[in-house]
Amino acid sequence: MMLHPFHIHGTQFRILSENGKPPAAHRAGWKDTVKVEGNVSEVLVKFNHDAPKEHAYMAHCHLLEHEDTGMMLGFTV
Repeated sequence: MMLHPFHIHGTQFRILSENGKPPAAHRAGWKDTVKVEGNVSEVLVKFNHDAPKEHAYMAHCHLLEHEDTGMMLGFTV
């Protein structure tokens, strides 16, 4: 499985589970990037403001090759 350093701009999140298991102690707390190392990572995202289409949140893998091939998206809240 390939590592994906996944980031969400403008917000923070907590890792709830990784591959169905609680995260390791050093991965607890609020984050803005998570190393997705398995099949499933579940996160709880803290949104401080609405993000209409004109000011969408952005999420992406921090590996440029992955961004360029589709692992980047904008979304509204």
